[in-house]
Amino acid sequence: MSRTPAKLNAFPLFVRVEDRSVVIVGSGDEALAKARLLAQSSARLRIVAEAPEPELRALARAQGLSLVEETFTAAHLEGAVLVFAATGDQGEDRRIVAEARRQGVAVNAVDRPELCDFFTPALVNRAPLAVAIGTEGTGPVLAQMVRAKVEAMLPPSTGALAALAASFRDKAERLVPRGAMRRIFWDRFFNGAPARAMSQGDSVRAHAEAERLLDDTLPREGHVALVGAGPGAEDLLTLRAHRLLMECDAIVHDALVPEAVIAMGRRDAERIPVGKRKNCHSRTQAEINALLVRLGREGKRVVRLKSGDPLVFGRAGEEMAALRDAGISFEVVPGVTSALAAAADFGLPLTLRGVSSSLVFTTGHDLKGNSLPDWAKLAISGATVAVYMGRSVAADVAGRLIEAGLSPDTAVAVVENASLSGCRQFHGTLADLPSLEARIDLDGPVMTIIGDAVAGADFSRSTPLALGRRVECQELDGVTT
Repeated sequence: MSRTPAKLNAFPLFVRVEDRSVVIVGSGDEALAKARLLAQSSARLRIVAEAPEPELRALARAQGLSLVEETFTAAHLEGAVLVFAATGDQGEDRRIVAEARRQGVAVNAVDRPELCDFFTPALVNRAPLAVAIGTEGTGPVLAQMVRAKVEAMLPPSTGALAALAASFRDKAERLVPRGAMRRIFWDRFFNGAPARAMSQGDSVRAHAEAERLLDDTLPREGHVALVGAGPGAEDLLTLRAHRLLMECDAIVHDALVPEAVIAMGRRDAERIPVGKRKNCHSRTQAEINALLVRLGREGKRVVRLKSGDPLVFGRAGEEMAALRDAGISFEVVPGVTSALAAAADFGLPLTLRGVSSSLVFTTGHDLKGNSLPDWAKLAISGATVAVYMGRSVAADVAGRLIEAGLSPDTAVAVVENASLSGCRQFHGTLADLPSLEARIDLDGPVMTIIGDAVAGADFSRSTPLALGRRVECQELDGVTT
């Protein structure tokens, strides 16, 4: 079950305040904090304070701010684009809020989120670049913690680099073709020689390096990254996968990849679903191969996003072969495969010293043949077996393994939607496993792990498979449960 991203109750945006009036009403610490924040902008800041405290008076003098030492009236809000009620008195703040709304001006009441039309973010100022962190007024301390981390990520030279970028924008639009090539130009601008020169305080060299980049406008080859999206939880995505998603022109994704993971990509990247759920393939593998080749030949940077790990039952081999034959460069970015996520949910050791020293990944579908596959023989000798997409073949897996000599009492663990908050866990023995096939309520991906090492798992959040088996028997006997 994929997790839907939470909806924002306050949508972030930037308000143009250059040479426009912003009013702060208050005389104490709350007003002082807002004045310090707004003084970083080019707004015409007006502070209304009947008896301003010394620090507020000193700030206004030092920054050249308008300090109106009067009792607040409606006239003080005329021409304002934003208003801050910062008196520290709830009744007075409510009166200011009511008057601002009457005049159609957006208002913020400091530390009173229920009265706010907008919220003041924690601000990282690298003008003209600004990073605003907001929590809808619910967690100012959290916002400040995030701000500190962002401050550390952005060197002081970032603002100067952004200003240089603004001066090159018109040239880049004239000389560099739209799409992938232009994105590559800006990627090299912000991550390459111009950025390095600016970080060393050499703005002249940074400008020269940017000019050199403009001269390099030859068409570039496309590139495809086969990326493992992991088992579902977006925070199990690797850092490399996240970086590629943020840089790509197109995201070609399977049906099992949650929207929360896809949403981590570039906002303007093309999103192309290619299906491939069991018995419901929106595109054939040949069509997917052709799509990747076409996008690569168009010079696009492509992320082929696959559930779990691309190299584990992901048919990556066929896609790599198609790209190799077409001369399209590609790379593989590993992901957390579902077997590992399921084992983590159970606290289950897939290998256990003295019990199991080998591990088998399989879909189980090859059990339908007449001969016993090699992995089944390994299971009998003590290997732990992880069966992908195992619900529909559970009875076949159990029957053939028992027939081949594996004890019916061998421990089994089953996880639906491994790694997600809504995952469901079941446990039992090999003899209980056939009951899984009748569980039509399990509509998410199911992983089954079989072996003696499973006995070391944590079953505290798990339901016995045998319960489902007993219910089926009672229903067959006509007994209501």
